[in-house]
Amino acid sequence: MFLERSISAKLLLAGALLVTACGPSMELPQSDPDNGGLFLPDGFAALVVADSIGPARHLAVRENGDVYVKLRFSHKGFGNVALRDTSGDGRADIIQRFGDVEPRRAGYGTGMLIHDGYLYFSTELNVYRMKLAPNALVPTDSAELVLEDDHDHGVHWHITKPVAFDDKGYMYVPFGTPSNACQDIGQTPNGAPGGTGLDPCPELELHGGIWRFKADKTGLRQRDGVRITTGLRSIVAMRWNPGDKGLYVVMHGRDNLHSLFPDRFTAWQNAMLPAEELIRVTDGEDYGWPYCYYDQMQDKKVLAPEYGGDGKTVGRCAEMNLPLMGFPGHWAPNDLLFYRGNQFPDRYRNGAFIAFHGSTNRGPYPQAGYFVAFVPFENGKPNGQFEVFADGFAGVDTIVNTQDAQHRPVGLAEGPDGSLYITESRRGKLWRVMFTGDRKNFGADQLRSMEARKELAHIRTPDEIEDDLQRHLPRQVRLYNTFCGTCHQRDGRGVRGRMPPLRDSEWVYGNKQRLIAAVLNGLQGPLTVNGEHYNSVMPSLGYLSDEDIAVILTYVRREFGNSASAVSADEVASLRSLQPTK
Repeated sequence: MFLERSISAKLLLAGALLVTACGPSMELPQSDPDNGGLFLPDGFAALVVADSIGPARHLAVRENGDVYVKLRFSHKGFGNVALRDTSGDGRADIIQRFGDVEPRRAGYGTGMLIHDGYLYFSTELNVYRMKLAPNALVPTDSAELVLEDDHDHGVHWHITKPVAFDDKGYMYVPFGTPSNACQDIGQTPNGAPGGTGLDPCPELELHGGIWRFKADKTGLRQRDGVRITTGLRSIVAMRWNPGDKGLYVVMHGRDNLHSLFPDRFTAWQNAMLPAEELIRVTDGEDYGWPYCYYDQMQDKKVLAPEYGGDGKTVGRCAEMNLPLMGFPGHWAPNDLLFYRGNQFPDRYRNGAFIAFHGSTNRGPYPQAGYFVAFVPFENGKPNGQFEVFADGFAGVDTIVNTQDAQHRPVGLAEGPDGSLYITESRRGKLWRVMFTGDRKNFGADQLRSMEARKELAHIRTPDEIEDDLQRHLPRQVRLYNTFCGTCHQRDGRGVRGRMPPLRDSEWVYGNKQRLIAAVLNGLQGPLTVNGEHYNSVMPSLGYLSDEDIAVILTYVRREFGNSASAVSADEVASLRSLQPTK
C-alpha cells in the first residue's frame, strides 16, 4: 500500500512539473470575494490581476500566461507593461515596464497582440513589434517599426492604429478620419450651423478605410498597402474572427448632431445617435462616412446633416452597406474579441465580446456605456441582441461627467485556459474573469441579474424628459452644457488627452478676444493647456447669437474656480464684424 501511494505521489508530482514546464496550470485561481468590484452572470467570478499600472489600453496574453498591456501614454518612461504570476494565485507578482519609442511618435496607444512569435503594439501613428524570447518576460531587442503613418494629418483625431492578422499572411490597419464629417469648419463663422461637408470628401483618399499589408514586412508606409474598404470613420475595436475567417470592426459613430445642428436634431437624438456599428468587413465596400450615418432605431443609413440630411432623408445612402448590428450612440467601442475557449459555457463560444469605454458627449443625458457586452452569434451571424456581461467598472450609475467613472473598460484578451482578461484606462486595473459554475446548466436564470442591469442609467435608453439632467438648471448652465459641456464636460475638467480643461486655463481667463474668436471660428491643431498637449478639433459656434455666446463665455470665465471678467454681447458682435464673410 505504501509503495502504491509513493508511486502515485511521484506520478502526480511528475504531472505537475510537466504542466509547469509546458504552460500555466489549468486549475483556476481563487477569485476575489467581490469579483474585483464587477457584476457578472451567475457562475462567473473575477479577480484583480494588477492595479494602478498606468492608463491601460489593449492587451495580449501569451501561451504561458504572461500578460502584455499597452498604455495609453508613456508612463514612468515606458509605453508597455509585462506581468507574470509565479505563485499560481492569478495575481501578477512580477511587473516590468518596457518598449519605449520616440516620444513624438509614441502618443495615444491603442493596439497590443501576439502574432508569429512577435509582440505587436501601436500608437496613433505607428505600428511596432518586438521579438518574444522563450521563457523571457520582457523582449530584449529594440522595437522594430512595422508601419509608419508618414503623412501630415494636422489634427490627430480618430487616427489610432489597431492591428489584426488573417490566416493568409496579411496585416490589417485602419486609417481613421481627422474630422467629424469632412466638414470645412472654416465655413461656419456667421454661416449655417455645423458647416458644409466637402463633396467629394478629400480625406477619403488617405483616411476613412482599412488597408491590407503583407504581414512579414517592416518599414511599411500606407502606400505599401492596399485599401480594401472605405467609409469607416473611426476604428479602435478590430479583430480577425478565425471561426468564419472574417475581419470585424465596431466603428465609432460621428458626434455633435445637436450642438452643430440644433435646428435639425434634439439633444435626445444627439445622445442616442448615430449608432456604433458592428461590421463584417467586405472587400471593396463603402460603409458611408462622411455622407451617411446609421440610425439603429430606424434601421437605416440616413444622409448626414453636413450633406443636407435631416435625420430621415436617405438619398445616396441607400447605396451604402448596412452594419450587422447597431449599438446606441457614443458608447465608444474600444475592443472586440471572439471567444474561442472551452472554459465558458458553450453559448459563448464564437460569440463576440465588446468593451464599451463609455461616452464623453451625451449631455444633457447621463453618460453611457462603461461595460463589457456579449453578442451571441447564431448561424455565423449576431442574433441582433446584446447582453451585459461585465458591469460595475464606473462605480456609480448616473455618470454626469466622464471623470465620475472610476474605471473605463478598454482591452479584451483570452488567456490560454479560456479566461477573459479586461483592462481599464483610468488607473490601469486588470481583471481576469473565469467561469466556476455548472457549464451544462447555464441559461436564462443565470443571465437574469445582468438583464436587469440594462435598466441602469448608463445603459438604458434615456427618457427624453425625465432623464434630462439639466431641465431645471439656469439658462447659462444649459447653454454651456449643450454647446460646450459635451466635450469639456460639465465640471470643466475636459477629457485627458482629448478635450482640454476649462479650469485654470489661460485660454479661459486670459485674452478675451482670443477666447471669443475661438468660439466664433472654431479651433484645430496642436494646443497646450496646463502643460498637457492636445491635438483635436473644436467646431465653430458662430451660428449662436451674440447674447448666447456672451452668456456662455461669462459662465466659463466665472465658473470652475475661474474668476475673470464678464463677456458682453457687444464684445462678441464687435469681433464678429471683423470676421470674413463666408
